[in-house]
Amino acid sequence: MRRLVALFVLLCAVPAAAESLKLDGRMIQGGLIVGRTDPGATVLFRGQPVRVSPEGVFLVGFSRDAPKSATLDVTYPNGKTRREKLRIQPRSYQIQRIDGLPPRMVTPPKGVWDRIKKDNAAIKRARNKNSPIPYFLAGWIWPTKGRISGVYGSQRILNGKPRQPHYGIDIAAPAGTPVVAPSDGVVVLAETDMYYTGGTLILDHGHGLTSAFLHMKDLDVKIGQHVPKGARVGTVGSTGRSTGPHLDWRINLFNARIDPSLLVPPMQPPAKKPTPPK
Repeated sequence: MRRLVALFVLLCAVPAAAESLKLDGRMIQGGLIVGRTDPGATVLFRGQPVRVSPEGVFLVGFSRDAPKSATLDVTYPNGKTRREKLRIQPRSYQIQRIDGLPPRMVTPPKGVWDRIKKDNAAIKRARNKNSPIPYFLAGWIWPTKGRISGVYGSQRILNGKPRQPHYGIDIAAPAGTPVVAPSDGVVVLAETDMYYTGGTLILDHGHGLTSAFLHMKDLDVKIGQHVPKGARVGTVGSTGRSTGPHLDWRINLFNARIDPSLLVPPMQPPAKKPTPPK
């Protein structure tokens, strides 16, 4: 009898399942949401399974042209379920039309198509990583500082042909300007000479979230290397199909293109060097 009483008291002392769900981030096209739920819960986003860490952390992201709503389903360890209908704010994007360009500026020559396919396959493999460690919880900083010369979602129409939208943010800075890791991650691609993007680096931030850094001059890290937030990874360049030195920073959650500018605070200008006394 005493054992039964002791067991009853112990069970009463164990807290009931929290059945919690917290979503941090902006519900907007290009937005990234960090979710937190009960350890052991399973999550579906638009009917597809999402990786959930042992602590209950998960990610969902909205692409540039994401529809206005999406469903999020959580099944808790106790069997209870919860469905949330996420309302996604639409955005308008800059559209630029340029006519009269030479054909080679619009369509690459056939001689480089195989090279482009090989580059794209390597990038796709790097972005399909689904590693378990949530490095992204380290938070975000700008990878370099400079003038914003290109924004997420913008699109050009060249000689009447729509080009792929710009899925990153361009930061114009002198060649050789240091580039640092915007969050903790592991290097999953480091190529010095890709056709479109030149010096190209991709960091895996966990759970399918990756950062890409394009047109770099120097790459100071190697594949498989863990890089903490703020550590130098290379320098700004103008390699590949680039018209001037800048860093093109892109973020993907698998196939969802995320707007990097939504993850970082407003950019502070670089610190001015003190003027030497006369």
